[in-house]
Amino acid sequence: MNSNPFASEIAKPEASIQNNASKFPVINDGKTWYTLIIVSENLAGVLNQITNVFTRRQLNIESLNVSPSGFPGLHRYTVTCRSEASEMKKLVKQIEKKIDVVLARFYTEDEVYVMEQALYKISTARLVENHEISKAIRQHDGKIVEVNSVFSIVSIEGLPNDIVALRHKLLEAGGMVQFVSSGIVAVTRTAREELSDLLERRKRDEQEQQEK
Repeated sequence: MNSNPFASEIAKPEASIQNNASKFPVINDGKTWYTLIIVSENLAGVLNQITNVFTRRQLNIESLNVSPSGFPGLHRYTVTCRSEASEMKKLVKQIEKKIDVVLARFYTEDEVYVMEQALYKISTARLVENHEISKAIRQHDGKIVEVNSVFSIVSIEGLPNDIVALRHKLLEAGGMVQFVSSGIVAVTRTAREELSDLLERRKRDEQEQQEK
């Protein structure tokens, strides 16, 4: 019996991914990586409404991160998905129709700055005996944040393709026993903040209605 619970994943297409100029892992399926930024009222059930739109359109969510938006009462959803631009346009239109959604936009990788964090739990014995493991950790700017006689924990913060590349190298080395990533977070590279502009217009409209 193979003692490595991740051994079967080494043969998967994801494992053949290599680092290149792209921020995201290269998967040769003809699809493009898109990052969706969705802002909604902070209410129960909104996440379920959003994910249901993906399900109905048969689109797979690659990563999902939910956090406060920086504006009181509003939450931000950062979603990554591989598809086509025409499909993304239809998707965000459907999401924006949801009554609690304030804004939904999709971006190519050149239009956003992205970051991801991951933890790798690896065998300390394998770390000591296989120098390729520590070499791979250094190459990807990983940090060993905990070590004991049984396992060690490696932390990395960087681009999604670096997260996947290190994961693949640790799988090949046979020392990884657990892996978890935070999901991608992103900020737009535009000079203006669209959400701020939208909220300002909404505030002006409300004031005008009160003055009438």
